[in-house]
Formats: sequence, C-alpha cells, structure tokens
Amino acid sequence: MNIAVQGALRRAPSDKPEVLDALIIGAGVAGMYQLHQLRKHGLKVQAVDAATDVGGTWYWNRYPGAKFDSESYIYQYLFDEALYKDWTWSERFPAQPEIERWMHYIADRLELRPDILFGTTVTSAEYDEKRGRWTVHTDRGDTFDTQFLIGCCGMLSAPLENRFPGQSTFRGRIFHTARWPREPLDLEGKRVGVVGIGATGIQVIQTIADKVGELKVFIRTPQYVLPMKNPKYGPEEAKAYKARFDELRQNLPHTFSGFEYDFTKKWAELTPDERLAVMEEIYADGSLKLWLASFSEMFFEEDVSREISEFVRGKMIARLKDPELIDLLVPNADDYGFGTHRVPLETNYLEVYHRDNVEPVSVRDNPIAEVVPEGIRLEDGTVHELDVIILATGFDAGSGALTRIDIKGKGGRTLKDDWSRDIRTAYGTMVHGYPNLLITGSPLSPSAALCNMTTCLQQQTEWISALVSHMRAAGKTVMEASAELEEEWVQHHDETANATLIARTNSWYVGSNIPGKPRRVLSYTGGVGTYRQKCDELAGSGYQGVQMA
Repeated sequence: MNIAVQGALRRAPSDKPEVLDALIIGAGVAGMYQLHQLRKHGLKVQAVDAATDVGGTWYWNRYPGAKFDSESYIYQYLFDEALYKDWTWSERFPAQPEIERWMHYIADRLELRPDILFGTTVTSAEYDEKRGRWTVHTDRGDTFDTQFLIGCCGMLSAPLENRFPGQSTFRGRIFHTARWPREPLDLEGKRVGVVGIGATGIQVIQTIADKVGELKVFIRTPQYVLPMKNPKYGPEEAKAYKARFDELRQNLPHTFSGFEYDFTKKWAELTPDERLAVMEEIYADGSLKLWLASFSEMFFEEDVSREISEFVRGKMIARLKDPELIDLLVPNADDYGFGTHRVPLETNYLEVYHRDNVEPVSVRDNPIAEVVPEGIRLEDGTVHELDVIILATGFDAGSGALTRIDIKGKGGRTLKDDWSRDIRTAYGTMVHGYPNLLITGSPLSPSAALCNMTTCLQQQTEWISALVSHMRAAGKTVMEASAELEEEWVQHHDETANATLIARTNSWYVGSNIPGKPRRVLSYTGGVGTYRQKCDELAGSGYQGVQMA
C-alpha cells in the first residue's frame, strides 16, 4: 500500500469532532506550504484533499501533453535555498510526471503527509458565532472543530464536466482533461474527439494527433498562440539557474506577473521599426514573455493591442497557409486582442491540422447539441462518430472550488449564494461575513489568473501565516474583514481592472464561460509587486479594517 493510500485510510471517522487550530482544504502548491508554515508556528493543523496524494493541479491534470508554461526554475518554493537547489529540472518546461515527482519531493522533504488526509472531500463548513469556530464535515464522515478554515483549493480546480446533454449515453469513454484516467489509456487507432482549444486542449491535441486513428477537434473560439522553446537541461544549465537563486528570490515577488521578466519599454517612445524588432526578439524567446513583458499598453490601448495582435496573427497565418484553417484557428483582432484571453504556449500545434487524420469541426455557428451513444451531434443534425470524447471545456475559475462546498458564515449566509450575486473579497484572502476563513488563489488577487502561481501562492500563504501569528500574539481568536475594508478593495480592484481591455472581453477571466456567473475580472490586474505592497501595507497598519476579538 502506498503512502498516499495509507494517509487516506489511517483512521476511522470518530463520533467526536477532531479539534484543530487550522484546517487546510487542499494539498497543492498553496496547501503544502501553508501546512508547513502553520506547523512551524506551533498550530495543530490538518490538511484535507480529495486526491490520493499531494500535487493539486499537478495531481489531477495528467492528460497527455500537460506541462509547465512557467519556466521550471521559477515555478518553485523560494523560502529554503537547499530545498530549491537539491532538486534538478530536466528541461525548461517539464511535463506533468516530472512536476508531480517534484511535488512528492517537497512533501517528503518537509514531512507533510502525516498531517494530510487524502481521498477526502470537504462537503460543508459552518461558522459558529457563539464559539468563534468552524465545524467542518467531509464525505468520509469526518468532523473537525477548527478555529481557522483555510481554503487552498486552487483557482482552476472545479472542472466543467457535464457540459452537454446525453453524456451518460455515450458508448465509449468520455472524461474531462482534469479527470484523466489514472490507468493507461490506449488511444491507438481510436476515433477521438477533443472539445475545446484553450491552453489545455491545445496541449492534448498536439500530443495525441500522431497516436490516434482519427482526431476531430471541435472549435468555437480561436486562440492566439505562442511557440514554446523547451531546451533540455544538463549539469551546466542546472548549475547556471541554481546560481541565480538569490536574484530570483529578490526579483520574482516584485514583477508584474511573478515571472522573472517585466515590462520595461514604452510603446510611444519607440519607432515602428524598433517596436517590431522588440516583438521579434521576444517572440523568438519561446516563452510567455511577449504577453507578460513586452508592452503593457496592449492591455489598455486598442491601437497597441491591435498592432501586437496583428503581429501574432501574421506568425500564425504564415504557418497555416490554408484559408479555411486560418479562418477557424486564427483570432480576428476585431473580436478580441492578444493577451486579453489566457495565452497558450504550443509545440507544432498549428501544423497538426495539416495531418490527414485530423479534422477541425467548427461549432461557432453550428454548436454541439448533445452527446449521443455514437458520438457528438451538432445542431444541424450531423453526428460525428467517436470512440473517445475528451472534454477540454475549462473550469468554474477562481470561485468554483469554494462554492461547491456548502460554506455557511454569519447569520446562516452561504458563500455560494453571496458569490452568485456578487463575487467579492478583501485582498483576495478574506470575505466579509465569514470570520476566520482565509483563502488563496481566489477572486480579486493576482493568483486567480495573472501570476506565476508559486510566486503568488507563497506570498498569500505567508501573509495568512503572519496574520494568524499576529492574532495569537495579541491574544485574539477571531478575525473578519470589515464591510468597509472589503468595499475599499473591491472598488480598487474594479477601478484597476476596468481600465483594461480584459474587462471588455468575454472569457473565463471575467466568468463569462459560466451562465449566470456575476461578471467581474477575477484576477487583480495591478500587478504582483503592487499587490504584495498593498498586502504589506495592510499588515504594517496593524491590519486596520480587519476586525479582531
């Protein structure tokens, strides 16, 4: 029996609640580090995760082609130099199996597994106003009585699995990419359909195209894409990036995106030829740098957005050539601009559509009506017969992981109901009306979308740990963001976000992929460094606006 299963089954649920100082939901990048910190502060802490081992995103997303699009040497914990340097990456953008091994390395090195309950889903949490504590229930019958409830559930961990009528009638295999089967899946010779061409769909499509019998790709919204350059790392390359540990530790928390690079040039100060030279140089880097460190004006000024969008369009068109493919796969700058959607990195993705066994199916004007036993039926009645259907259909981002739990705050209010009307937080870590609930990777913080996740999640968990430590030192047991503090943050967030073109563009960044979801830019767009500064200022003020008792 492996360690993960041992952890999941190590004790039977008790009739009496287990009393804790803090319960952490999630054992991914945020949850693991949060557990490590709070244990060092002397708290009795338990983490709970539905998975059978650590990893979060890198446990669930094991589909073919899943890999980093942050450089491996920056997607790391930076609180311990030895922890950083004792792990060596094999390439610039490693794949999921290697990333999962790294997560296991962290768990083993920090001895985290004894305090993680695996294979367990938190189903409900209710705040007791008289006692100032949370009562938490799981699907296995566990009950926890905890002072702090800390959500480290992940920003993209609520997959949209049941998207079409009739999915249960399909005679073949059907699953979401975030629920890829753990057992080996033989696709050789199979008729496979992929629904969706976001970042995940693109990774799957480019990886399986030469392995399946037939591949049908159901396309609605074309995506701007950037080619990935992924060199291997030998001893010299590893030595070089490890030598930069101090530089990265100082730099990453203060850039716009938490990546190592940042915006440095002003569009208006350069000639057209100079702008083109900058774009060509950055494009050749084979990373997300064109999006996150070329010209910040692309997020605010339509003429700049259009010019950069046309630059990327030109690169894509040159690779596709076929007018029908260009129409299907290359975005129109009139529809949305480069960078206002999530930008995928890819490896020969566009060339996949030149293969004889790959058929793009436009569902832009002829949408999927239902899944039938034979495959997928479109609105015009066309049936595409398939053996396997892969749903790369996205997530209820930012808010979905928490609203799928029945969380009751003061006065019986529920987070699901509150966020169904208006998605609000204070600093992306607290919600008014929910005392002692602290959250990471949540709406109105950079980690909801626009960040190298390890950079932002380290900052948020460290901030939470400092707040808890401050309370304990002051003899306080209950904290809550005041309505005024939350409103101030929402107004600042909205003022910042609504100045961008992101706010005017339909995407999961604003929740438009979920019918009825309140529209708000989910991620803080003021930049990672600015966000950190504002969080530090709040702490430096003695947490003014955070009510404590």
